[in-house]
Amino acid sequence: MDDQRAERLRAALALHEDGVAMMRQNLRRRCPDASAEEIDRRLAAWLRERPGAEHGDGSGTPVTLRINE
Repeated sequence: MDDQRAERLRAALALHEDGVAMMRQNLRRRCPDASAEEIDRRLAAWLRERPGAEHGDGSGTPVTLRINE
């Protein structure tokens, strides 16, 4: 992997980590009485379900790719 691609990957991973941290803070504000375990559960559910982006971040119709058929 060349240096530019590696740097882009590092940046994408850092952005993901920042987004997760922001959502964790959001959940703590919205649910101040929730335990750490409950916040973790809600965060994991949010990551799995991706409300508002269930089919990805792009616009258009979701397409299923068939590889090696």
